[in-house]
Amino acid sequence: MTMEQGYADWMKQQTAAASGERKRRLLLEQRHAEEMFAKQIWWQAFGHFEFLYTEYEVSDFKDGQRFLDFAYIRPPYRICFEIDGYGPHHRDIDRDKFADGLMRQNHLVLDGWTVIRFSYDDIAKKPRQCQQLLHQLLGKLYAIRQQPNLSPHQKEILRYMHIVQKPVSPKEISHHLDISDRYARKLLKDLVEKHNLSHAFKGTKRIKAYTLQSGLSFPIL
Repeated sequence: MTMEQGYADWMKQQTAAASGERKRRLLLEQRHAEEMFAKQIWWQAFGHFEFLYTEYEVSDFKDGQRFLDFAYIRPPYRICFEIDGYGPHHRDIDRDKFADGLMRQNHLVLDGWTVIRFSYDDIAKKPRQCQQLLHQLLGKLYAIRQQPNLSPHQKEILRYMHIVQKPVSPKEISHHLDISDRYARKLLKDLVEKHNLSHAFKGTKRIKAYTLQSGLSFPIL
């Protein structure tokens, strides 16, 4: 599936499940920053939008409603991603709105949310850095227990696959670990033999992709 098709399907699902103010916000045409984050940061990092919601509605500390730019909800964590632009309305924000924004974030944290903020400039100019931060964050929160019979490269393969939640090819692992394609295939084959991975599908001559073994558990550290 292409990025454009994946994004279109995801937004269609988000809109179909929304109502009221959230639906109105999702249908706005002026969502450039959010669309760029979804396409250029999130999709490029993971290749899917599973567990991700946009314009996610939460109750605020004044018993009103607030909308998060993005919410990643995957037990046991809830993560809020906010995109902050530096424009006139931010430079000239009054004291009350500034204080309200800080208090809003404090209450999200008290309610159990992890809050991560990106600047618009970083999304536009430093996408790879933003993608790496996402990998580091989810890798830390959803880490696998260490397995003594695995090499550091193999542990990183399992950690990476647990984050992206999709079949991966030897070429993708080669690129991710900066190793040769031949060595990546060797590592993946060994993980199959150790019952950590299984073949997603096969080509005529070579295995095309690998997936996590069904039932493989990834306890939280």
